[in-house]
Formats: sequence, structure tokens, C-alpha cells
Amino acid sequence: MEALMELELSPVIWLALFFTPILASFPIALIWPKRQDEFARKLPYLSVFGLFVSFLITLFILFRVEEGRYVYPWLTALGINFTFVVDYLSKYMGALTGFIAFVIGVYGTEYMKEDYRLGWYWFFFNLFTASMLLVVYSDNLFMLLIGWEGLGIASWGLIGHWFRDDDEISYVGVLNRVVGPLKMFWSPSTGGWRAISTIRVGDMPMFFAVAAIFALTGTLDISQINWGGLFEHIGTLGTVVLLVAFLMGPFTKSAQLPFSEWLMTAMTGPTTVSALLHSATMVAAGTYLFMRISWYIQPWTQHAEGLEYVYAFVLFLGLISSLYGALVALASRERKVLLAASTMSSLGLMFAAAASSMWVGEFAIIVAFWYLITHAFAKATLFLVAGHIIHETHDRFLCGDREVFSKMKVTGIVTLFATVTLAGIPPLTAYWVKSGMDEVLHELNHEFGFIPLVLLITISAIYAAFLAKFFALNFWKGRKVHLHLHGGRVMTTAYTAMVSMLLVLLAAIFYGLDSNAAEFVPAGLATTSFAVGLLVLTTYTIGFMKPEYYSPVGQVFYDRFYMMALNDYIVPRIGWLIAQVVDVFNRTLDFIAHSFIPGLFEAFSYGIRVIQNGSLERYAKIVVSLVLAVLLIVSITGWW
Repeated sequence: MEALMELELSPVIWLALFFTPILASFPIALIWPKRQDEFARKLPYLSVFGLFVSFLITLFILFRVEEGRYVYPWLTALGINFTFVVDYLSKYMGALTGFIAFVIGVYGTEYMKEDYRLGWYWFFFNLFTASMLLVVYSDNLFMLLIGWEGLGIASWGLIGHWFRDDDEISYVGVLNRVVGPLKMFWSPSTGGWRAISTIRVGDMPMFFAVAAIFALTGTLDISQINWGGLFEHIGTLGTVVLLVAFLMGPFTKSAQLPFSEWLMTAMTGPTTVSALLHSATMVAAGTYLFMRISWYIQPWTQHAEGLEYVYAFVLFLGLISSLYGALVALASRERKVLLAASTMSSLGLMFAAAASSMWVGEFAIIVAFWYLITHAFAKATLFLVAGHIIHETHDRFLCGDREVFSKMKVTGIVTLFATVTLAGIPPLTAYWVKSGMDEVLHELNHEFGFIPLVLLITISAIYAAFLAKFFALNFWKGRKVHLHLHGGRVMTTAYTAMVSMLLVLLAAIFYGLDSNAAEFVPAGLATTSFAVGLLVLTTYTIGFMKPEYYSPVGQVFYDRFYMMALNDYIVPRIGWLIAQVVDVFNRTLDFIAHSFIPGLFEAFSYGIRVIQNGSLERYAKIVVSLVLAVLLIVSITGWW
């Protein structure tokens, strides 16, 4: 890969890209707490306009800005500057983020119009978008961390948006259900807290890893770090420790095992937030960062043993997380939780594919990245559809029969197209991308046997089944529901526009609009890939024909293998035990420092004051007493 050139571009472009969404959200954020009238309810359009401006700038960068580094001085003495990079990954990812955030923003003007916290919602929504764009384009790890933390704060604000916990429809789980000591339902305020507390677990080691990279290399610019020299300098153990610490951030952000629970309970937030979080921000940020790092590390050119261990670890962690997410989604009975678990499954596949670059090369990262793009459009569509159905049915569980399909035809057709496309059924978009993934994991045969490929095929089959379940139980075979049809035109337009992007991607693959994506076509024409496509079509059909099947094993899947015990029972109790030990230590230290030692000195001081009272007679008595005591001891012990 050629070194990126340092180029010039007006800083106004970057300032407008990041700050326009935030500034555009200020009017509603400032006015809403004071007056909640018709005038204030129109201000969200200004926020959406800010998103639109950002989207236009991302398009400008995609089509008109040359690939390279754009550096603006900041802390020059420390070698830290505002450094942005326009490369293959960032220019596509930026446009993806800009487009999806804008379309969801348009959808949100109707979906959230009756909400009681519009100022809060739009400020954090736009901050979410701006923070992700900063992560996407930053070449400097310090700047990237600023965007990274912005994502965390915004996710807390949005997931816990309905903080009053007064509406059952915003909960996750079955209300008042318990299993042993575990409560199996979660409120919005709990969801927000779980999200921020979980990702904090990964952010801290990631922060220390970034500091270590700076101390060892003298730079934080991803594209400028001598990664090979760094790994050679710190050795095998150092490489493993450094990279695993760094990847703790992406693992928690992208909800890989065992940090998956926050993603499920994040469904307590508005559906628009879920759509953005699952497609173009937050969880996508973790996988995107791993791809960006791998893009410049170029592990296929390195000969560091530690690097191989780390990439093998990421490969299998991704596959196992993906299988877990697929099984949970298969058993889920809530619309948004099913989609959340499926996102976790997809993220695992992205990690696995990108990690395969260690043995396969750059093509593996391109496969992972194109799967990220395909998944983003499809998943955003499905979440927006889910939000619309929840609005019309006032029910968050999977429900709806043919009457729903007949009265919401566009919604049903969009859902059907998004599910069959994302499942990987030939000849639709995801099929070609997943064929590339089949080829990549097949290449690992020499390293790990057929285990990765078998896992991928198994996951793909399950994946198609639960997507069919999502369509069937919402539009065909679900229980009958009473529809409250009102409006919805803006929402319908938004997700129709979103799903149409899957056709644009298909055209880009087939017509070679992107030379890298065109490589998926030969992979898709392979006999084995076609056989996998037929298997996926079969499981989709089975999932549609029999979307529900209750069994004790299925109940364990539905309860997410009781992974919530870690968040809600085991870790809190371990933390409480540690807190108790620390408290006892603090109390002991406090007693020694503030009571025992001062008391000892006070007693000694009192004794000295008793002796030094100025009486010559007393001094003589003390001296004589001491002499007599010495003589007595000598005579008893016989020293003399």
C-alpha cells in the first residue's frame, strides 16, 4: 500500500462537517425546556437540515476530495495535530454515516413529533452523528478518542431517553418476570446506565494502549505509525497485551462476548436511535476501527508471532459471538431485541472476516467492510420498519397477520426485500458479499481446518431463518392485532429510500463501479457459494413456514443463555465484595492514621509532661528509682 500524501483542504470543510449538526440542534435544545409549543415543535427541521449539510459534505469528500492526509497544527510540541484521512474506508464510511443519519433524521421528524423531550433527543442525536464522523475521518488516535467518547455520552443520553420508565412499550423483556435472582425486564434508565457502564470497561484499557503507542512511537497518526517496528520492539507478549488492551474498546462498543448484554437492553431507547446505533454509529464504530487499524498494520506483511495470536483470537471471538447472537435472535419474541441480536451476529462476522486478513490479505478487509455497508442499509431499514409497526400496533412483541400486510403493503414489501437481501439469498446484494466471505474463510483451511467455514455456513443458515421469522410474525403468521393507522407517510418514505440503497450496492458490484467490490462476482459464481445460497434460501423458507417453535432449549436461547447474570448478579456482587474489602481497609487505615498513632503520641507526650514538671525533688526520685531498678535487674540476672 502506498504511503498517503499530505494534502491541503480548507479547514472550513471539516469544521462544517462536524459542527453543523451540533449547532443546528442548539435552538431546539435551548428553547424546548422553556416553551413546548407549536413553534418549538418545528425546530427539529433545523436539526435535520444540519444533518443534511453534513451529508452533502461527506458526498463532496467522496467524489471530489483526493485520497490523502489533511493536517492542521494543534499541539505541535507533542506532535499532536488535527489530522484527517481520506482513504478507501473513510470516504465510503463517511458517506454511509451521513446518508443514514439524515434519512433517520427525516423519519424522526414524524416518529418523535409528540415526544416530551425533543430538545434532549435532537441534541444527542446530532452529537451522535458528529462524533461518529469524527471517528470515521480522524487519523489521529487522540482525536479519534474524542469522537469515541462522544459516541458513549450520546448513547447514554439516547438509550435512556425515556428516563421516566413510565411506559411499558419502552421496556425490554417481559414485565415482572424473574428467573431465580434475575429480573428479566429492563427499563430505559437501566438500559442507558448499562450501556455507558459496559463500554467504560473497554474504554479504559484502550486509553492506556493509545498512551503506550504514543510513548513507544512518538506519534498517534494511524497511517504514520511504524507498526512493524513497534511489534518487533515490544516482542510477542508486548504485542498481545498492547493489541488486546486496544481492542477492548472495539469489543465492548461492538458488543462482542461477554459484553453483549448492553446492546439488548439498549432497545429501551427510541427506535430511531436503535436504527442509527446499529447501522452507522456506535456498534459499527468498533468493527470499523478494527478494519482501519488492520488496513494500516497490514498484518499479512508482518511476521510478528504475537500479531498472529491476536488475529486468531479475534477470528474465533467474532465467530462465536456471531453464533451466539444468531441463536438468541432465532428465539427472540421482541421485534427490536431480535434485530439487536442479529446485529451482534453480523458484527461478529465482520470481526472474523477482517481478522482473516492476517492470512488472506487486504481482500478480507474489503469483504468485511462491504458487509458492514450492506448490513447498515438493511438493518437501518428493518429498525425503521419495526418502529413504524410498533407505532401502529402499540406492541413491541412480534405480532401481525395478513391483515397487517394488506393494510401496510409498502412496509411489508420493504421488509420482505430487506430480509431476503440481508439473508444472502442469490442473486441479491448480501449473497455476493457473503460469497466473498465464504472464499475468505475457506482460505483459512490450511491454518484452522474447516472450522471457520463450517461456523460461517451454520450462522448464515440460522441468520436466514430468524429474518424469515421477523417477516412472517409481523406480516403473515403472527397473532392478530388491532392497528391504529395514522399518518406514517414520512416514515414510509424514509425506509423505502433506505432499502433502495441495497439495489445501488448491487449495481455497484455488478457493473464494477467499485473495482474491489467487483471481485465478489467470481466468488458468487462458484459452485460452493451457490450451494450455500441454496441452503440459506431453504432455511429462510423453513423459517417462514414455521416461525415459532417452543422448547426448553429455545427458552435458554430466548433468555440469552442467562448472560445477564454477569451484568445484573455476578459482577455487581463481586464489585460489592471488593467494595466491602476496600471499606474495611479504609476504616483500618483511618483508625491507624487518625486514632491509634495520634493516641500513642498523645499518651507518650502526656507521660513526658508528667515527668517534666520542674520539681527537682521529682527528678531526683526518678533518677534514684532508675538506678535502683538497674541494680535490681543486674543482681537478678547475674550480669555482674
